[in-house]
Amino acid sequence: MDWMRQLEVCKEVAVEAGEKILEIYNKEEDFQVEYKEGHMPLTIADKAANRVIVDRLKQEFPEISILSEEEQDDKSRLDNPLCFIVDPLDGTKEFIKRNGQFTVNIALSDHTESVMGVIYVPVTRELYYAARGYGAYREKIGEETEKQKLHVTDETEIEKLRFVMSSSHGDERIQNMIEKYGIKNFVAMGSSLKGCVIARGDAEVYYRYNPTMEWDTAAMQCIVEEAGAIFRQMDDTPMRYNREDSLNAKGFYIINRKENRL
Repeated sequence: MDWMRQLEVCKEVAVEAGEKILEIYNKEEDFQVEYKEGHMPLTIADKAANRVIVDRLKQEFPEISILSEEEQDDKSRLDNPLCFIVDPLDGTKEFIKRNGQFTVNIALSDHTESVMGVIYVPVTRELYYAARGYGAYREKIGEETEKQKLHVTDETEIEKLRFVMSSSHGDERIQNMIEKYGIKNFVAMGSSLKGCVIARGDAEVYYRYNPTMEWDTAAMQCIVEEAGAIFRQMDDTPMRYNREDSLNAKGFYIINRKENRL
């Protein structure tokens, strides 16, 4: 199926939401931070971006369900094979730290599979996007440069592999892996940017043992897979979406080549 109309709308609204986030980010005063269940931070930027995205998606595609981090979960979505999966501000902790490593994530799942993904980086104005069978691309908003088609590297030598790590979610198992394989090349960063750097060929491996949520991974998965990467849960099973339980309890990994499964 052709997802081009959904992709174009999601690209537009991701940028619009990103501009709303930047308006708040660039203000000098401290952000008002609330805490949701599980001590997860929530700011007015999360809420503002969510409103922009959800309102537009409902207007353009009333027949498609929506699962958003900042919306009350409507379980009727489970009866719909199509569902937008939205994280209006992925990397709220990075937003609060003002390090620029946060994104807007919008994905579309069809019969539990991620078939379209958009990731927008407000601070750098980078837009990553993909659709099943279309490929993965990056472009800079506001610049007339041509979009760049994304593809992972072919690197498989352990000494040369570049590993991506979370900058806000440490894990002892990752540290053990680094020590076991003598990994020297790694970089810590926030949000779904970790998948983007693999898709564009600037890293090869990302392991995540800690749980995440559907909206953390859905857009990233489509983009990295269309760029040629492998995305699986830690037990090597496919990640599914629009589930009753939105917790990605098994963790996941992204690798550029199957030889790099550690």
